[in-house]
Amino acid sequence: MPRLLALAVLACALAFAGCSTPDSRIEKNSAAFAHYPTAVQAKIRSGEIDVGFTPEMVTMALGKPNQIRRRQSAEGETEVWVYADKSPVFSFGVGVGGGGHHSGGGVAVGTSNGGEREDRLRVIFQAGKVTAIERREG
Repeated sequence: MPRLLALAVLACALAFAGCSTPDSRIEKNSAAFAHYPTAVQAKIRSGEIDVGFTPEMVTMALGKPNQIRRRQSAEGETEVWVYADKSPVFSFGVGVGGGGHHSGGGVAVGTSNGGEREDRLRVIFQAGKVTAIERREG
């Protein structure tokens, strides 16, 4: 059983090893980041965004959006970046088979809402700058 638990922990670690962080995104775009004002750099480092940010700044702070939508209105075209709620949920199960002393177990990693994605954040751009930020409450 300890071997199974060790394998489960390793699987989870590998699943999240590829996750992008603000620090890793800053490192990949260090030349651009170095030219931003200090206040902008601080927000990006903490994974925050603000009105007036460019798409490059938002990508450094939050990563790539799950979806990009375009809207046309009387004020012109806007681009909406959608970030979905996909917080991980872990489960661990152990089973005992009949007809002998067989046992098994497993670890599952899924999304908090059963696979359905809910918009947790929408970032609205107009003319290449963030004009609004919509956060889902709750």
